[in-house]
Amino acid sequence: MKIISLQARNVKRLTAVDITPTGAVVQITGKNSSGKSSVLDAIYFALSGERAIDPKPIRTGETKASVRLDLGEFIVTRRWTEKATTLTVESEHGARYPSPQKLLDDLLGALTFDPLEFSRMDAGEQAATLQSLVGLRGGLLDAFDRQAQDAYYARTEVNRRVNSLTEQLTQIAREIVPAMDCSLIDVSEILEKMQNASEFNAAIARQTAAQEADRRELGLAQERVGEAERALAALQQQKELYEKDVRRISATIEAHRPPPAPMDVAALRREVQEAQSTNQVREMQEHVRQARQRIADELAPAKLDAETLKQTISDAQLAKRAAIAAVTFPVDGLSLSENGAVLYRGLPFEQASSAEQLRVSLGIAMAMNPKLRVLRVKDGSLLDEDSLKLIAGMVELADYQLWLERVDSSGRVGIVMHDGAVVAVDGEAMTHPPLTE
Repeated sequence: MKIISLQARNVKRLTAVDITPTGAVVQITGKNSSGKSSVLDAIYFALSGERAIDPKPIRTGETKASVRLDLGEFIVTRRWTEKATTLTVESEHGARYPSPQKLLDDLLGALTFDPLEFSRMDAGEQAATLQSLVGLRGGLLDAFDRQAQDAYYARTEVNRRVNSLTEQLTQIAREIVPAMDCSLIDVSEILEKMQNASEFNAAIARQTAAQEADRRELGLAQERVGEAERALAALQQQKELYEKDVRRISATIEAHRPPPAPMDVAALRREVQEAQSTNQVREMQEHVRQARQRIADELAPAKLDAETLKQTISDAQLAKRAAIAAVTFPVDGLSLSENGAVLYRGLPFEQASSAEQLRVSLGIAMAMNPKLRVLRVKDGSLLDEDSLKLIAGMVELADYQLWLERVDSSGRVGIVMHDGAVVAVDGEAMTHPPLTE
């Protein structure tokens, strides 16, 4: 299905045009701002729907516009006013279709029928477009990548856990000292001994203090004896009393037994400290053994999870390779890498020559527009003569129709535009008046 005729009025820069294309390549030429782009836009607006139409499709100064495309099997008419737009699609016999835009959407390819659009995309857009074209829809390859990536991240976390548990086991092995294995010691018995020793030593201290007090009292008595001797006459009776006290106290002192040696409380304190330290080591060793068992119980399933995730990554990669291998590509030599990038003859697409990129892009555009066999190129002035010949040969061989815009001031090439109207065709001036509705 191709464009048999195009009629447009007041669309963007156009006043009124009536074009009946001939040949595989329809060149729209003229100077800048002559209305060339508006011809291709009129085709696009008529077919692509509201989402693609310029916010101001009506020529400045006018109140309405229209495009009529005769596609042979269908006749498409779109009209605009300042308030609304309407679309009708009729069969060649005049029957109208109830859902005209849906019918047109089924005809149009994703590249909006511009064969150079693919070559202008970045690598990510090219990959997504080609994947969609060859049936890898819905982000299938991305889903495989996400599955593998999710499994990779999960496996990384599991491996980190495995390494941590293994290191903990190694550290625990260093901390366990067989020589420290021992039974608990009854510290209370040692503490009781230490208490008894302290009380015994306190009694000794009290006894020693009492003896010292007796000695001090003896000294005082002796001093009194001296005083009594100096006052013997008057204090003889009192002297005798003091001497009696002296004898009594002396007898008491002579009856004293020497105190025993103090017990070594410091040694008992050290023994208590050593026992407590040993018990702490014993409790720590028990905690370490329990921790080692817990870690060992966690390590085995963690290793199993890591192996399972590793297999998940491998399965996702294999599924992705299988999906790519099952694809039939629209151009010989075109393929996708394992990461979904576009390849041509085994190399990244951007490394292909300009001619190869043009050939591939044109092949993809034709593959994406199998029903409406119409292509358009808005920047035809960027193509050299060799590229134009290449495109023309491919389009003619594949039985497609290419509408191409080029800047040309000679007035002798293709359909020549001036001030929004067709003024010549292949150098022959137009003599008929402009179209009217």
